[in-house]
Amino acid sequence: MQPYEIYQEWLQNPYFDDATKEELRSIANDSNEIEDRFYRELTFGTGGIRGVLGAGTNRMNTYVVRRATQGIAEYILSLGTEFAARGVVIAYDNRHKSEEFSQEAACVLAANGIPVYLFQGLRPVPQLSFSVRHFKACAGIMITASHNPAEYNGYKVYWQDGAQIANEQANAIIKAIDLVPGYDSVGVCTLDQGGKQGLIRWLDERADEAYYAEVLKLSVFPDEIAPMAATYPIVYTALHGTGNLPVRHVLRELGFRAVHVVAEQEMPDGAFPTVASPNPEDPLAFEMALQVAKDHNAQLIIATDPDCDRLGVMVRDDAGEFIMLTGNQTGALLTYYLLSGKKAKISLPKNGALITTIVTGDLGPQIAKKMGVSSLKTLTGFKYIGEKIREFEETGAHSYVFGYEESYGYLAGTHARDKDGVVAAMLVCEMAAYYAGHEKGLLQVLHELYAEYGCYLEETRSITLKGKSGMEKITLVMNTLRMKSPVVVAGLAVKNVEDYLTSKVYEFSFVKTAGTVDHNQKAAWVACGDIDLPKENVIKLLLDNDSWVCVRPSGTEPKLKVYVGIKGTCQDNAKEVLGRVSEFMLELVEHIIKE
Repeated sequence: MQPYEIYQEWLQNPYFDDATKEELRSIANDSNEIEDRFYRELTFGTGGIRGVLGAGTNRMNTYVVRRATQGIAEYILSLGTEFAARGVVIAYDNRHKSEEFSQEAACVLAANGIPVYLFQGLRPVPQLSFSVRHFKACAGIMITASHNPAEYNGYKVYWQDGAQIANEQANAIIKAIDLVPGYDSVGVCTLDQGGKQGLIRWLDERADEAYYAEVLKLSVFPDEIAPMAATYPIVYTALHGTGNLPVRHVLRELGFRAVHVVAEQEMPDGAFPTVASPNPEDPLAFEMALQVAKDHNAQLIIATDPDCDRLGVMVRDDAGEFIMLTGNQTGALLTYYLLSGKKAKISLPKNGALITTIVTGDLGPQIAKKMGVSSLKTLTGFKYIGEKIREFEETGAHSYVFGYEESYGYLAGTHARDKDGVVAAMLVCEMAAYYAGHEKGLLQVLHELYAEYGCYLEETRSITLKGKSGMEKITLVMNTLRMKSPVVVAGLAVKNVEDYLTSKVYEFSFVKTAGTVDHNQKAAWVACGDIDLPKENVIKLLLDNDSWVCVRPSGTEPKLKVYVGIKGTCQDNAKEVLGRVSEFMLELVEHIIKE
C-alpha cells in the first residue's frame, strides 16, 4: 500500500482512538508529512526502535509499541514455555509517554501469558540491564530515546544476559513483527487483569538496593578517598532525567558530601525546558551547571543523559576555567585509573581485557597494552561490548576489566551489560578526589598521559539528513566512498581502507601485468585482509601517523556520522591536523551529496 492509502486506513479503522485520528486529520493537506509518517514502519536499529512521537507507522505511538511487543512476545514464546516463564523486566525514563508505553508493553506481554517485572517509577538503563540478570528474566524492555531531543521516544530490547539484543535476536524479532497481521490484531489486557493473574509484578525498593550494592563494589580506593571526598566540591546535573536519585545515592554512600545539584534540572521533565538538547556531549547542556560551579567553587562538573547511560565531564584548566572532556579522554583517564589501581591492589587479572569500538580513540588501548591488558575493538554500539563480556564468561579467554565508547558510554564491572552512567559518575568523582589528594587535577593527569603515549585527539561530526530523501543521500555517500575511496586525506596518505560491509581490508595498489607493475594502468584498491566482525555499513580509512577517519550512518538518528582520530606530536599539532582532516571529510561528504 502507498503512504496515503495507509493514512486513510488509519483514519477509517475503529481500532485507532479519536486522539490519533484527530492528529491525522490535522495533516490532511500536507502530502509530505503524510508520506513521512507512513512511507515505512519504524524498524530496529542498534537494539530497538526510536522515532519521533506522533501518529503513523513511522512514528512512536501506542500502536507501534503494541505491535513491536507482540512480535517480541511471539519470538519469546517460540523459544519454549519454560523460557517465556522467566518473564520480562520493563523500565522507563522521563520522556513523554514513557510510562504509558511501558504499561502498554506490559499488558501485551501479559495478554500473551508472559510474566512481567514492572518498575513503578523512572529507572536508568543500566539498572534495567542489571535487573534482567538479577531476576533471571528472559528479556528486558527499556522505554527511552537516550539523549535525543524531546520530540523522540524509543524502545530498547535486552536479552537474558542483560545486553541489548544481538543481531541474531534483532533479525528474529523483526521477522516476528512483520508476521503480526496488523496493528489492530494485537491483544491487550489491563494492568489490573495482569496483576490479578500474577503476570504483572510491580518492583519495589529492594530492586534498587540490589543494584546499588553492585555499583558500590566497583569503587577502587573507597578508603583512600574518604578524607578528600567529604569536602571535594562537585556539581551534578541529571538534565531532567533518571540519574538524579541513583547518582546522588551512590555518591553519598561513597562519602561525597559537597555535591551541588542543578536545581532547575533536577526533576524529571520530558520537555527538557532548560536545554536545547539533553545531551551531555553538548557543552550547551552545561550552562546552568557552570553557574552553580562558579557559585560553589566546584572542581568538577558531571552530567548524565535522560536514561543515565552516558556521562559528560567538565574539569578546570590551569587558568581555572572549565573545559569539557571528550568521551575518549574520560575513557582513557578511567582506563588508567582502573588499571593502575587494580595493579596496585594486586587485583588486575592476568588475562584482563579492555574493550572499545572501531570509532573509539586509541589512547586507552595503548595504556592497557603497557599494563599487560589485552585490547579488543567491536562495532559501534555497546551491545557488542556486552556480547564480548558474555563470550569471555563462556570461553574464559579473557576477564573483562573495562569498556568504553567515544560517545560518553562507560562500563566497569559485569553487573550490567550496557553503559552505566551511575557507575561512571561514581568512578569519575572518585578518580578526581583521588588525584586531588595527590595534588593533581584530571587535566594534569591527562597531559601526563599525552606526554607518555602521544597526543591523541578525536572528533565526531554529524550531518543530519531527515526523511526518505535523507536516507537516500546517506546511501549515496556510503556507496560512493565504497567505490571511490580517497587516496590522500588532507595531506595524509590512506594506508588501508576497512569496509565492514564486505568484511575486507583494502590497500591501494597499481595493477600488475605479468609480474611487473604497469604504471600506465589505473591504480585500484585491492583486498589484502579480512575483518572478523559482523557486517555493518561502515567505512574506515587508516591514515599515516596512526590517524584515521570513519564514516557510518547513525543507527538511531537520521544522521551520517564522521569520526576522526589523530595522533599528534603535541597538542597544537594534533589540533591543527584534526581540524584539517575533519574539514576535508565534511567537504567530501557535502560534495557527494550535491552531485
